Order: sequence, then C-alpha cells, then structure tokens
Amino acid sequence: MPTYVVLLRHTQKGMETIKDGPARLEAAKKIFAAAGASLKAPYMTLGRYDAVAIVEAPDDATLAKLALAGGSQGYLRTETLRAFTEDEMRKIIASLP
Repeated sequence: MPTYVVLLRHTQKGMETIKDGPARLEAAKKIFAAAGASLKAPYMTLGRYDAVAIVEAPDDATLAKLALAGGSQGYLRTETLRAFTEDEMRKIIASLP
C-alpha cells in the first residue's frame, strides 16, 4: 500500500477545542480503517506543523477522500506528501534511462 506523510496544522476551531483532540484522533483511526487505510504513526510536533502522521492507503483517491473529509470538519488543515519506501526508490531509480 502506498505510504504518505501528512503534515497537519490546527485551525482556530481546532485550537479552541484542543482537549477533544485525542478523541478526534481515535475517531480518525476508525474512519481510516473503515476506508481500508491505516493511520500508522501520528505525532504531535513543534514548529511550523502541529502534527505529522504516517499513513498507508490503498491509493491516492482514498487518501484524498479521507483528507477532504477530515478537513471539512474544520479542526485541521493538511498537506500530504507521497512517500516512497527504500525498495520503491531503488526500483524507480533503476528504471531511469
């Protein structure tokens, strides 16, 4: 399954309800699982982003749907990066002309 790095920033609404964050995370894990995806490693971070999550999803469309559904709640804004494993990287580079 493809791997993604999701960078998250709290909105004002998210900060105002930050104490509900752990419950929202548990709900997100269930929503991801129901979509055939996995919220593998969520981290709270310091700096420009408030959190980072390592996610696996069957395809880009599934992850886009999950990101849009999560963002539409108004608590977070996301930026998603497609991550390639070492094996995937080696195959990509080996296939270069």
